[in-house]
Amino acid sequence: MHCILSVLSLVLAICIQQVSAFHFYLGGDKPQEQCFYQDLHEDTVLATKHHAMEYDPNTQQYTRPSNLYLQVTIEEVFNNNHRVYNQKLESVGDATFTAFDSGEHKICYRAMSGGWFHPSKVKVILDIARGTSANIDSSNSKKLTTLAERVRDINAKMEHIKQEQHLMREREASFRDQSESTNANTIKWTLFQIVALGATCAWQLHHLRGFFMKQKLV
Repeated sequence: MHCILSVLSLVLAICIQQVSAFHFYLGGDKPQEQCFYQDLHEDTVLATKHHAMEYDPNTQQYTRPSNLYLQVTIEEVFNNNHRVYNQKLESVGDATFTAFDSGEHKICYRAMSGGWFHPSKVKVILDIARGTSANIDSSNSKKLTTLAERVRDINAKMEHIKQEQHLMREREASFRDQSESTNANTIKWTLFQIVALGATCAWQLHHLRGFFMKQKLV
């Protein structure tokens, strides 16, 4: 019985993802690059979350500047240090890597800024989760559910906006048709008035000419 429990404990330890958290420093009196090693099996997922802060000598505290980045590289030590991952990440974020082959992997972090110089001193808080893709995905299921709910809310709001825009376009089309009809009627009435006025003037001139001829004024 004790042997069976030991085997089950070993299986659970292998199946459950391994999580570790630590921090390290870059720059200042520390190296500009910090590396550590992970022995990964094929198809093992390595998920990391990092939070980098730069030391401010004025306040003597670590803050998060907008121009701070982390250059993350992963190399296969067993394959002549073949680089399989190279990304420039925000100072706060995460990264996911899947091992293609089994063996020792070298993970390195280097602090970078938006300017020409390296940051003076940077503190990096790093969380590492190692396991299968199913374990990693299940740990983020709540976040994905929340994200899906937000997407649905945004889609509902966009649909409502589309309906409002469609109604506004219908109102604009109706108003435009009414305006065009009113303008057409106004033009017709104006032309009719011009024709009537011209006919009236012609009749009056003809009548006056006849009147003057009768009076022998012409």
